[in-house]
Amino acid sequence: MKRLAAACVALLLTTGFAPIENEPPMEIGWGRLVPPAPVAPPNVKSKSFLSGATPSPALGGSEPPPPLLPPGEDRPWLSERRNQPGAGAPVPVVQELDGKRVKIGGYVVPLDFDATNVKEFLLVPFIGACIHVPPPPPNQIIYVKVEQGFDVAGSFDPVWVTGRIAVASQFTGLAETGYTIDADTVDTRKE
Repeated sequence: MKRLAAACVALLLTTGFAPIENEPPMEIGWGRLVPPAPVAPPNVKSKSFLSGATPSPALGGSEPPPPLLPPGEDRPWLSERRNQPGAGAPVPVVQELDGKRVKIGGYVVPLDFDATNVKEFLLVPFIGACIHVPPPPPNQIIYVKVEQGFDVAGSFDPVWVTGRIAVASQFTGLAETGYTIDADTVDTRKE
């Protein structure tokens, strides 16, 4: 009976179906979250940034200015999607990362917190993303959940997040994300 159990465990380990609890995390950078750009066919001409743009009438063009909101219309800003690069298009992500145990550094934008204990946050690649400047593209924002929470030292202190990454788009009210991590640990990063 012991040999049968040992054979089953060996089979599970060699086929990859057994959970590997002590799997070391793969340390990744933010560039690893962006899939390679598709190669353009050789006969396609590239367009300049301003190609086809017509300025507003105030600048001598024919395009009308964007409409303003009617006076007194109150819109809850958290329910609207912000002007995020690539908004409305499928999020370009790296499917091969799905389910991997990773370690990535970044900055915390708290979502669910009690004083200094944070349980849910956005991990972003630079200080002030989603707060003081428009959010980066969804594949450069990670929605992180920490079951027990962690104490944040300062709002602009860098952290290391270790856990399983999932390719999962999520809209949080501040930004759309391309990935989520159920964090095992969140540690202050020394720079």
